[in-house]
Amino acid sequence: MSLYRGMDRAALDAAYDNSAAVPGAEALIASWHVRSAEMREWLSGQIDLPYGPAPRQTIDWFPVAEPGAPTLAFIHGGYWQWCKKEDFTFVAEGPLHAGFNVAFIEYTLAPEISLDAMAAEIEAALDFLCNKATGRLCLAGHSAGGHLAMLHRSHPAVSLALGISGIYELEPIRLGRLNDGLRLGERDVAGLSPIRHIGRGAPSVIAVGAIELPELRRQSSDYADALEAAGEEVALVEAPGLDHFSVLDILATPESPALEMIAEALR
Repeated sequence: MSLYRGMDRAALDAAYDNSAAVPGAEALIASWHVRSAEMREWLSGQIDLPYGPAPRQTIDWFPVAEPGAPTLAFIHGGYWQWCKKEDFTFVAEGPLHAGFNVAFIEYTLAPEISLDAMAAEIEAALDFLCNKATGRLCLAGHSAGGHLAMLHRSHPAVSLALGISGIYELEPIRLGRLNDGLRLGERDVAGLSPIRHIGRGAPSVIAVGAIELPELRRQSSDYADALEAAGEEVALVEAPGLDHFSVLDILATPESPALEMIAEALR
């Protein structure tokens, strides 16, 4: 039986199974952990700054020396149910090299809280960063983090929003196995899908790997088209040769074209 865009349940689940689609995904993610642990041994900053009372309502803050420098605030993915900010410290290498402060935003995961409550946590984290980040701020997120970032492109602290391989329409998530832990209803999909709520907000960059799953590429292009149709400033970046995981190199690699685009936009 067709559930979504001609796909039955099995096809829909496969259409969003990034780990199964990328050969060697486990080894790549393990390498992230090693790179991140190594960076955390020498980076100077403030770890686990609380922006709220819950255990995971924390931010890691790695500043550069220049007063008023721009900040890149990063929200990790994991389909709203897995991963932690410490796994992604390696992403800081590129922004720090470009002269950015870097903030890693942690948030409580499902099924402990709802997606709506997660969105409220990100808003609280941005309110907190208003006092830390005195320069312009790029709010970036990968995968599920891209969804959470784009929900907040209208926050007054956000000067630029960057969604990397994000989910901008939640209906296929509601209809698949990923919803077993999320428990999204139709009202959640209607209220929390960024593509359904495009208002005035920060200029946006929508990035996706050129060899990602077709549904991820479609989500990105559809959302970029919707932003453009609404008169919002947007750039769609399709990164050649990159999949759902290696696409993070557009941030982590110093002097990458995408990072240079972000730096130019925040000057």
